Amino acid sequence: MRRLSFWSLLALFAATALPVCAGDPTRFRFLQEHGPFGVGLRVILQYDSSRSFDNCSRPLQTLIWYPAADDGAGERMNYGDYMDLRVSDPAMGELRKQVGVAGWYDAGRNAARSDLMWAVRNAPSASGGFPVVIYAPSFSSTAWENADLCEYLASHGYLVLASPGMGVRRESTHDLVGVEAQARDISFLIGYAATVPGADPTRVAVVGFSWGGLANVVAAARDTRIDALVALDGSLRYWPGIVAQATDVRPENFTIPLMFFFGQGTVESQEILEKQSPVAHGPSVLNAWVHGDLVGVHMPGMSHSQFNSRTQRNERFFQYEFGQQQLLDYDRNDGIVGYGWVARYARAFLDDRLKGDATARRFLDARPQDNAVPAHTLYVETRAAEPMPFSFADFQAEVVRRGFDHVSLVRAEVQKSHPELKIEASDITGWGYDQLSADRAPEAVSLMRLAVQLSPSGSAYLGLAESYERSRDRARAIENYREALQRDPENMVVKTIAKERLGELEASPKTPARR
Repeated sequence: MRRLSFWSLLALFAATALPVCAGDPTRFRFLQEHGPFGVGLRVILQYDSSRSFDNCSRPLQTLIWYPAADDGAGERMNYGDYMDLRVSDPAMGELRKQVGVAGWYDAGRNAARSDLMWAVRNAPSASGGFPVVIYAPSFSSTAWENADLCEYLASHGYLVLASPGMGVRRESTHDLVGVEAQARDISFLIGYAATVPGADPTRVAVVGFSWGGLANVVAAARDTRIDALVALDGSLRYWPGIVAQATDVRPENFTIPLMFFFGQGTVESQEILEKQSPVAHGPSVLNAWVHGDLVGVHMPGMSHSQFNSRTQRNERFFQYEFGQQQLLDYDRNDGIVGYGWVARYARAFLDDRLKGDATARRFLDARPQDNAVPAHTLYVETRAAEPMPFSFADFQAEVVRRGFDHVSLVRAEVQKSHPELKIEASDITGWGYDQLSADRAPEAVSLMRLAVQLSPSGSAYLGLAESYERSRDRARAIENYREALQRDPENMVVKTIAKERLGELEASPKTPARR
């Protein structure tokens, strides 16, 4: 598969489209059924004031597809209406300057402009609380690049938001800074979704294509509001080195479910990626994704570019480029059919994970042929999440649940059932000082007593003495300060603190005031 740069795609879209017969079987048509809701669309311009863009706040043209009460309330959009949204996007000014206003607008000359879509601008909203889906576009792409998928999800009861694929500037960049900028856009939209009538912000998924399928992983590592991810041949597969650079994005720590659609790349495409940047190299993100459910949907007849309807609807692209991407004996129509099934499986995954729909789970568990999927269109592999290893945080939670007085017993039980977890005296001492900082001296005493049992050092006795002193137990504080000095008389920290505190405590029989 040959990977096109943003500019080569732009030039391709700008070319005059060849005539296409309406009855041509290679002409794109969306093959999944409309859901029970009408589809409304609102287009708003937002600004993220926390980030700058051309010395102003970052502009985000935001498209909101939503379940509508009546899709007959207005005139349905055609595809050209989506294409014309580029003109009203202020962030596009930067690109228009580079390629010329006429050249940019000519990108809209496409035989698909007259294709009728499902959405009605500003249609009345249906009542209800609908799960939120954020759509993350590919590298430098438009918010409407997968309008067919977004409309489809809205018709089945989802509120879908999207903004353009952007880096720090309007054009994306193949680096960590660029993908982090788009990840922040995702979180911005999640926050905004909480203010949209009809949205249920407690149920959130992010669907991303290509570069957006890497940005959504970075966003999920930093935003706990995200409950599920869908990657349409996401770039986490092609640019794993970027994930490795983001030290807080640890695939082995993810516990949220991921559905990943695999396009069929070629050795040539991987060689091109490796020449472009060293961040094409890195450990497999998907192999490390073991603590979250992973559903892999393999699409043997779909090239990378066919996972978005913007390309699917551009006949010029297929006239000139598909021959170079065509896979084995799969043809243009196989890609159209495949796109429809991508939408269907993505919806089933979201229905299962965000709505708890048992029918959707049965669909995902069934063999593709039992779901009426044409032969050789797709196959599915599912890897159930492995439990996360028992951690010190889990130990702490159990101690809090059962009470700090039982910390020694809990530790003994944990070490027996999870011998791989080593709970050392230093861990307990550090936790004890955290309790002292939070003004919880009795809890600190329980922890420091265990630390002394595990390692009867001068430092451990010093911690216990300080805990007793903060608990206003003067006698035990003195006793343990003395023990600390006896255990480790050459330790300057122990010697300095213990002597100072003993001097004050022994000088006055009064109970020392709380510090």
